[in-house]
Amino acid sequence: MRLLLVEDDDHVAAALSAILVRHGFQVVHARSGEEAIQALLPAEKEPFGVVLLDLGLPDQDGYEVCGKIRKRGNTPVIMVTARSDVRSRIHGLNLGADDYVVKPYDTGELLARIHAVARRKGTGGPSPAPGDDTALRLGGVRIELPTRRVSVAGVEVQLTRKEFDLLALLAQRPGVVFRREQIISEVWRTSWEGTGRTLEVHVASLRSKLRMPALIETVRGVGYRLVAPAASVQAP
Repeated sequence: MRLLLVEDDDHVAAALSAILVRHGFQVVHARSGEEAIQALLPAEKEPFGVVLLDLGLPDQDGYEVCGKIRKRGNTPVIMVTARSDVRSRIHGLNLGADDYVVKPYDTGELLARIHAVARRKGTGGPSPAPGDDTALRLGGVRIELPTRRVSVAGVEVQLTRKEFDLLALLAQRPGVVFRREQIISEVWRTSWEGTGRTLEVHVASLRSKLRMPALIETVRGVGYRLVAPAASVQAP
C-alpha cells in the first residue's frame, strides 16, 4: 500500500517511515501542506491507500489540508496531532478525516488504525463486496471471490472458510509482506496472542491442498507473502 506521510519534522518522519516500510508500506514523505496536495495530484500513479496527516504544518493548518484532500477524492485520512481535546477531534472528523490519533501514540495501535481505515474504504480488505463477480488469477490458481471457490489448473480445491480468507487476503497484493499480527486481525478478527500456531497450521494446509509449497513464502520474523508469476483481476 502506498502511504502519504505529511510531517514537517524530518526526524519523526524518518523514524516512522522506517517502521512503515518494515511493515510493507511504500512511504512518500511530504513536509508541508502544499507538498501533500502536490503529491496527490499525479493521476497516472498508483493512488495512496492512506494519508497520515500531522496538523502542525509550517505553511498551513492541517485541518485546511484535510479539507483540500477531501475535495479531491476519498483517500482515507488519519490525523496525527498532540491536540487531545474532544472539540479538536470532532472538528477533524467533520472535515472528512477518517480517524484521529493523539501523540504520543503506540506504533502498534497506529498500524492497526491504518489497516482498519483501509479496510473500511476498500483499499486494504481481503475481498470485494458481495456481488462483485470478479476472480483473481495467480498463475494456475483461480480464486473466485463471490462464490469462494478455488481451483488449480481447472481442478477445484476444497478449502475451509479460514483457509479461503487467508488465501484471498494474500492474493489481493501478491509480493507484499503481510505481518502475522495483521493476518490474525483480518482473518480471525482477534489479537496475535495464542493464535500464532493456528496461522502456521493454516498456511501449511494451504500449501499442501494447492500442491504449491512455494506459493506462500514465509518472511522470517515478519509474516507471509504470496509469490506467483503473475496476478490479475478478470471476469470469470
